[in-house]
Amino acid sequence: MSKLRAAFMGSPDFAVPSLLATVETCEVVLVASQPDRPAGRGRKLQPPPVKVAALELGLPVIQPRKLRNGEVAAKLRELELDVIIVAAYGRILPLDILEAPRHGCINVHASLLPRWRGAAPIQRAVAAGDPTTGVAIMRMEEGLDTGPVYRMVSTPIGDEETSGELFERLARLGGEALADFLREFPDVPPPTPQDDAAMTLAPMLRKEEGAVDWSRPARAIAAHIRGMDPWPGATCMRGEDRLKLFGARTSDLEAPAEATAGAVLAVDRRGLHVACGEGVVVIRELQPPGKRRMPAKAYASGKRFAELEPLT
Repeated sequence: MSKLRAAFMGSPDFAVPSLLATVETCEVVLVASQPDRPAGRGRKLQPPPVKVAALELGLPVIQPRKLRNGEVAAKLRELELDVIIVAAYGRILPLDILEAPRHGCINVHASLLPRWRGAAPIQRAVAAGDPTTGVAIMRMEEGLDTGPVYRMVSTPIGDEETSGELFERLARLGGEALADFLREFPDVPPPTPQDDAAMTLAPMLRKEEGAVDWSRPARAIAAHIRGMDPWPGATCMRGEDRLKLFGARTSDLEAPAEATAGAVLAVDRRGLHVACGEGVVVIRELQPPGKRRMPAKAYASGKRFAELEPLT
């Protein structure tokens, strides 16, 4: 049986294992990625990780700035593709691109659809305290992650797992699931329509979402801090200093009845124990303004937290 003739569309690190899976199982004739973007302190143009990986593999790469003028769709039709594989490309594809390949476009999405449709499913799942997530292999439609699902692979979210750590795990899981799927495609059962009534949205994170609300329960605050790691980073105020918080989990300490939400109750080798609206959360690491990330105990050394105002 000859290999499927495929194009691949993706941009960030998450998509690289899916690109490799596509190369392993298909004849990849084109890779599309987002344009190079300025990054870092020098704001120099940086290529997307998918572009870097594709060029290392000797694959032709395009980086269109527009998708709705018909030019990309026309190029894809000329290639007489069997399928287009999409993983975190970063833009909604118009109908003329979706219809360009013979068997449509297949997307690798980092959630158990219909939960968390959108741009930030990994961060939203962690921040919401979901016990489980996974990857979905779906057929794309014009809507935002609305297409029917061929198969899903689930995985538990660790009690102390951050969005960044889960991102890496789901990238690998997505590549493995895609490779297994493409070895059988198109001789697979038809995809199952999603239950729109069970849908939740996962919009891109905003920087201001990092702020911690200490009036929430400890379990919710711990999940929020892990969900904001590495970006935008969970933050709170201590006096006039904005602190970034890392490595959160619920504490076994009990807060006194009179403790205010945000009050620091103790500092030990486990970290900073902070009273919440319900329960206590322990913060393993902190990053003060203009300094490096450090253990909470090192930050608290020499400071009498009990005499200071609560974290806000």
